[in-house]
Amino acid sequence: MSGRELFCQPRRVRRGAALTLVFAGLLVTGAATGAFPDPGQSDRKTPAGAARATAGHEDVAKAAAEAMADGKSPMEAAERAVSRSGDRWAAVYSEGEYQEFEEALDGQYTGVGLWARRTADGRIDVTKVQAGSPAAEAGIRKGDRLRSIDGEDVDGRPVTDVVSLLRGDATDARAGTTVTLGLERGTRAWSETLRRALLSTDSVTVRKLSAGITVIRISAFTRGSGELVRTAVRQAPADGGIVLDLRGNSGGLVSEAVTAASAFLDGGLVATYDVDGAERSLHAEPGGDTARPLVALVDGGTMSAAEMLTGALQDRGRAVVLGSRTFGKGSIQMPTRLPDGSVAELTVGHYRTPSGHTVDGRGITPDLEVSSGALERAETVLSGLGDPS
Repeated sequence: MSGRELFCQPRRVRRGAALTLVFAGLLVTGAATGAFPDPGQSDRKTPAGAARATAGHEDVAKAAAEAMADGKSPMEAAERAVSRSGDRWAAVYSEGEYQEFEEALDGQYTGVGLWARRTADGRIDVTKVQAGSPAAEAGIRKGDRLRSIDGEDVDGRPVTDVVSLLRGDATDARAGTTVTLGLERGTRAWSETLRRALLSTDSVTVRKLSAGITVIRISAFTRGSGELVRTAVRQAPADGGIVLDLRGNSGGLVSEAVTAASAFLDGGLVATYDVDGAERSLHAEPGGDTARPLVALVDGGTMSAAEMLTGALQDRGRAVVLGSRTFGKGSIQMPTRLPDGSVAELTVGHYRTPSGHTVDGRGITPDLEVSSGALERAETVLSGLGDPS
């Protein structure tokens, strides 16, 4: 197992409440005003009254308000109301946890800049140090052993727990707070106190393979990621194929996923969705590259907006989808700000691929099922797609 601070979801998510970097524009705007943002335009709200509050939201808001009036915790009351709703994607987040989501959508996270993995014998090793991060400035290196965090022994603990301690999830730690690491390198053992910082993530990475193949990996649809994909496509060799790696992509801003789709489609439908029974649609911009051979890699960690992009490319015959069945998260959450600053999110609708395929609870079946060696198989497929004979 391995992990990085960005991808450790807040503790309520880890205990199974939801994953909500999903189908939204500016969630904080919707939470503050009660209007659901238009997923196709992240800086615009829908017309007044177009997205009315559901009965579920009203129940949760009422429970929180009553708890506040009685001197009790609005957040705990909201959590009880959510648990009774039967909505499997519903969740309640503290103000600090929701701030983490906002940072993540901006392509940022609060932490010290470490990647870590657990070895077979249970030790936690540093696998990468982000350049310019507090960890890098302290001289921590790849291969160092992480023994403790704020006095807590981390040997044998899940990587998700280790990352949570680094980020300070339990205390909603912000940038500037300190964390003390116990480290080991060879025969040297020492402690290092670092200040957490707001760090940038690389949500889109590009690399070249042999035969002119370009691999574009999207780890999350953060702000600006769609345009980075379009730039990568424009800069790819004209006579080479493209591998779009969406494995482990848990979603993000749908507007960015639509922009990414526009890199490969010449306009047309990306998805349809409904909010409180009103059907709407999302369309790609015209002028995308429809000529280069394209393979999309997916797995069980491909979720939400990443599934929407996969479904559009598959249904419209633009890409060969290779890998394993995707997660199956195709619902839309509407946020509501509660009296204590916490946020409740409940499902208000679902989206469908261009052919009308419902993703939620089903996922997307790849054209070619591959359990291992997916990238090598993708190269083989691209060589066939690029053969004019």
